[in-house]
Amino acid sequence: MNSPLPHHSATRTTAEQPDEEGVHRQRSAIAALGHEVRTLVDATVRTTAAPDALLRVAEDVRGLVAQLTGHRRARADIPVVDEFPGGVRMYSPVTGTGSPLAPPRLDGGVTGTCVLGIAHEGPPGYGHGGISAMLLDESMGWACATAGMPGMTVSLQMRYRRPVPLEAPLRVRAHVTGTEGRKVYVSGSITTDEDPSTVLVAAEGVFVSPDPEHARALFPGLRDPDGSDGGTSVGR
Repeated sequence: MNSPLPHHSATRTTAEQPDEEGVHRQRSAIAALGHEVRTLVDATVRTTAAPDALLRVAEDVRGLVAQLTGHRRARADIPVVDEFPGGVRMYSPVTGTGSPLAPPRLDGGVTGTCVLGIAHEGPPGYGHGGISAMLLDESMGWACATAGMPGMTVSLQMRYRRPVPLEAPLRVRAHVTGTEGRKVYVSGSITTDEDPSTVLVAAEGVFVSPDPEHARALFPGLRDPDGSDGGTSVGR
């Protein structure tokens, strides 16, 4: 999971670019739908409804999917509502208010809070280890960006000390511990909000900012702030 890059303007593949008010309305609608879909996901993984009821709901959902018409993003498209790199990411599976996967709610920055639900379960009653890694990777990427050295993850070492409880407020922290050229060394941790001194999961990561040529190859939709296709210096 990659964290945001510092903001530069980017090309879009959609035919029409909405104005600022249009983007705000679109983001609000995306967040509203994301909230309801997260509620549906939670109900889906909790329900003990009978097969007939499940099949009826499945048919209803199939009908709802058919209503989501219009342009569908290709793999490398940058959503109009996003500020990539480095800003709002509406569909991030960690921080995106429009994502049905995002736990409510990890705030952007080097310290965030969230509550994992049943949909994030690994062992009964506890979070999946991969979800913990995703939370820390995202936060550690933000720590790099906050320190002015955004980068992409090249190494992430996890230490699972204790299980992470579901339905309990969590704190996710990350901070830069050192740099070496383009490399940024970052530490991160997950604790409960109730007992922030007891680390449940710890992580050590190495992030690297790609040079401008590599960045353009990775993200062909990016442009320099002046709108040209010149040397854009970006990281994660």
